[in-house]
Amino acid sequence: MSDERRNELSRGLDRVRERIVRAAEEAGRDPAAVAVVVITKTWPVSDLEILLELGVHDLGENKHQEAEEKAEALAGRGVRWHFVGQIQSNKAGKIAAYADIVHSVDSIRIAQRLNSGAHQHDRSLTCLVQVNLDDAADHEGRGGARPDDVEQIAHAIETAGRLELGGVMGVAPLHGDADLAYRRLMEVSRRLRVSYPGAAVVSAGMSGDLEAAVRAGATHVRVGSAVLGERRLNE
Repeated sequence: MSDERRNELSRGLDRVRERIVRAAEEAGRDPAAVAVVVITKTWPVSDLEILLELGVHDLGENKHQEAEEKAEALAGRGVRWHFVGQIQSNKAGKIAAYADIVHSVDSIRIAQRLNSGAHQHDRSLTCLVQVNLDDAADHEGRGGARPDDVEQIAHAIETAGRLELGGVMGVAPLHGDADLAYRRLMEVSRRLRVSYPGAAVVSAGMSGDLEAAVRAGATHVRVGSAVLGERRLNE
């Protein structure tokens, strides 16, 4: 392993943590209440091994094939795998074979497919309902369920035998106000917790807007380039 690369990743993690501390203090929150999930898409397993050595065990991927390969390569290493990408229904059962937390459940059908896969592989999964935070005028949607549909999907997760409802996830609109979007996500979370008090996870924020997510109340932020550098061109 390259000492230079290790130093790069260590500095990236330090910068992200410093940003979280500043944003949390601004909002009157405890920075320790915000977990960092490092999104490792396109980066080699050697980088993930460095992250493990640096104490990072929450790693995320957004494409099934790459996630499956990395999960196999790092089996038994204590990784908590987060799947954050859009899920094709025919891949959901396979994702259930390795994912520990699925952030992007946006339909009852996907929940059912994940549950079937979890049964097949004798596993249990934590699932988050992805909420669409796009403004009506934004034509470049990021996916997710309509806020009015969240409770139905949550019920499907909660009543499935091998799934646990963790909370909600959202991605700010490409051209929208991240602070407003994440406040909207927190309102969805508050309504959901009336019926499901344990669904306390709010996954929000990426490298470019994590401060807005922390200010709003996110419990998990998903960062890639802020730790690993700019994405490789073979994406």
